[in-house]
Amino acid sequence: MKIAIAADGNKISQHFGHCQGFYVAEVEEGEIKNEGFIQNPGHKPGFLPKYLGEKGINTIITGGMGHMAQTLFNENSIDVITGATGDIHDVLSIFIKGELKSSDEVCSEHAHQGECGEH
Repeated sequence: MKIAIAADGNKISQHFGHCQGFYVAEVEEGEIKNEGFIQNPGHKPGFLPKYLGEKGINTIITGGMGHMAQTLFNENSIDVITGATGDIHDVLSIFIKGELKSSDEVCSEHAHQGECGEH
């Protein structure tokens, strides 16, 4: 399984499309086998779901994400987990244990990029 976490530094980005990039981890049998970072190529509507799908991503973890982006990720067979906050490594650990649940957080507009996931 290949997981991408929308990251701003070592923290979960609260709006995936405006994040600095994506911390990517390949997880097998509960262990991280490979990890790296993909710089965000820019926020263009509809681009990131296909882009990350082509990189083999199975799951995206973020603070908040718009409804259309969530739909496009699902159409690209990528599970979406929203509502995550905190350190990316802590959140990944919780995910690997099967304890990370999505809040189904939906951002309704791009103008509040700094507020997504902060309720």
